[in-house]
Amino acid sequence: MLTPSQATPIITTLIIDDHAVVRKGVRVFLDTQPDIRVVGEAASGAEGVTLAADLAPDVVLMDLVMPGMDGVAATRALKRVSPRSQVIVLTSYHEDEHIFPAIRAGAISYLLKDVDPAELAEAVRRAARGEATLHPRVAARVIQEIHATPVSKTTASYADLTEREMEVLRLLAEGLSNSDIAERLVISEKTVKSHVSNILGKLHLADRTQAAVYAWKKGLMRPEGD
Repeated sequence: MLTPSQATPIITTLIIDDHAVVRKGVRVFLDTQPDIRVVGEAASGAEGVTLAADLAPDVVLMDLVMPGMDGVAATRALKRVSPRSQVIVLTSYHEDEHIFPAIRAGAISYLLKDVDPAELAEAVRRAARGEATLHPRVAARVIQEIHATPVSKTTASYADLTEREMEVLRLLAEGLSNSDIAERLVISEKTVKSHVSNILGKLHLADRTQAAVYAWKKGLMRPEGD
């Protein structure tokens, strides 16, 4: 007769959050699940990436707002060192500036910290199967952006953008902040802000989220490694 561990594959999980109370609370609950085992905790994005490289967990629960390496940068780095690990964002933030960069960085799911514990456990199971789970508020924003009218045939052509503005637009669409873009292109953050303003003006877009959606819809993003 099969034991519970033999009958059900164990889902290994890593928790990355700078608040010890959150980590402990999530761990205590997940450890009650017969098919989920927490294999590690990290108090920062950088520490989490290092642990993920060593542990290669099935699922990672990722906070977004952390000192040093934030959750978006950590997700991007983690997916490089452990591509098989599925990242679930678990955060208190549901604004566009957090949602879309996190998803583009490689997160499969996006949940808020008020999630019911049973729903969190189910989201972990779904992520392990490669299935996404989005908080209803987040799902609504994603659908709204997919159907956003500014990225229609009436939107101005990107042909009007300079080569530097195209570089900024692509990096923006990858989810990088102005400071990250400035560091990548070796220019000042003030210059990046000017480029972003010019991009929005030339394309008749309202904000950087719409600009990022525009870049993806127009096929301007280069495949990873190109």
